[in-house]
Amino acid sequence: MRHARLFAASLLTTALAAALPAIAQDATAQRPEVAAAGKAMQQQVIDWRRHFHQYPELSNREAETSKRVAEELRKLGLQPRTGIAHHGVTAVIKGGKPGPRIALRADMDALPVTERNNLPFASKATATYRGETVGVMHACGHDAHTGILLGVAKSLVAMKDQLPGEVLLVFQPAEEGAPAGEEGGASLMLAEGVFKDFKPEAVFGLHVFSSIPVGQIGVRQGPLMAASDAFTLKVIGRQTHGSRPWGGIDPIVAMADIIGTTQTIVSRRTDISKLPAVVSFGAIKGGIRYNIIPDDVEVVGTIRTFDEGMRQKIFADLKNVATHVAAAHGAKVEASVPDNDGNPVTVNNPELTARMLPSLQAVVGADNVITPSLQMGAEDFSFYAREVPSMFFFVGSTAKGIDPVAAPSNHSPEFMLDEGSLDVGLRALLQVTLDYLHAPRG
Repeated sequence: MRHARLFAASLLTTALAAALPAIAQDATAQRPEVAAAGKAMQQQVIDWRRHFHQYPELSNREAETSKRVAEELRKLGLQPRTGIAHHGVTAVIKGGKPGPRIALRADMDALPVTERNNLPFASKATATYRGETVGVMHACGHDAHTGILLGVAKSLVAMKDQLPGEVLLVFQPAEEGAPAGEEGGASLMLAEGVFKDFKPEAVFGLHVFSSIPVGQIGVRQGPLMAASDAFTLKVIGRQTHGSRPWGGIDPIVAMADIIGTTQTIVSRRTDISKLPAVVSFGAIKGGIRYNIIPDDVEVVGTIRTFDEGMRQKIFADLKNVATHVAAAHGAKVEASVPDNDGNPVTVNNPELTARMLPSLQAVVGADNVITPSLQMGAEDFSFYAREVPSMFFFVGSTAKGIDPVAAPSNHSPEFMLDEGSLDVGLRALLQVTLDYLHAPRG
């Protein structure tokens, strides 16, 4: 097995070295070494992705995923640093020539979702989440991101003697958010010094995206994805028998009224002609028996915004609605709005994005690089983007012949990734990396 791996690595190195271009590179053309890497790495990236898909792990629980990533990096001759932000892994690829420093990031965690796809590598994993046994699935594509970045890493190592500069590989846990009472994700990676000894001048990341067909890439300058904040509301009433509601204070009815009235925060109190905003409830829990009105009911939800003033106003409006509607029912409310630090808006540096746009177009063609609308989804890549000029782009993942609008979305138990997106993602991230590193320095 070891000799087979060495032979395969030798073939990859030879293929990429033969494809290395002259220093001058046509910005409108895909680099020959990128095309060579796409062919050489295609099956390997698929195999990695399928492994991670079959064995997913929740946020801050990515122990085996992290272990496998570190093992693969060691096989490449790299020296991974592990245990950052619990299960984060980093490694530096040092080129043989002087040049800039950049970072590439992939996230590794999965979601508390029970998979409903009939795949030979479908997840059968379960875990405990918020006190309940849940299925675990890579329903957002982080398995793809991890496989793609490993493929990029192997490709870069094969050409490192001709590579100018250095590349920091960042395999990040807990992008979906740390469990209650824990810290994690990009903010903790930064707090624990991911950029302390290696400060990149640019950071790049990608995300497979069901709303875009395979073969297309989505990117936009400036704001791309929303700020995201979680909240918790707990209505406290007084328990009574279901046949005698007047003997207590019904927190279920009060909470239902709060949920209904909350819809007016965006529809009637927020100027959405300026920028969009969303307030959504994700879970409600209260009571245990059909004929007992409980003492309390709790809901959790999310707020999405693009403007800090709108964000703070929605916080205040939600607290106000919850407090006064509960009081109208004779109940009290404990409102944690927000109940954590949340994610900032994901902003693509305009100059960097304009500079790297031709790199993306070179991979899939200019007509296949689109400008997506503002996305209400959030990404903790935004924390890196606050520290360093960054670009984050979407890679279409829905198979041809399927309407992306109707396709199961990211976070769906039926989210289905066309594995052709792995090839596009690998070539796009590698092209961006090489174009940036090989660019003439002023």
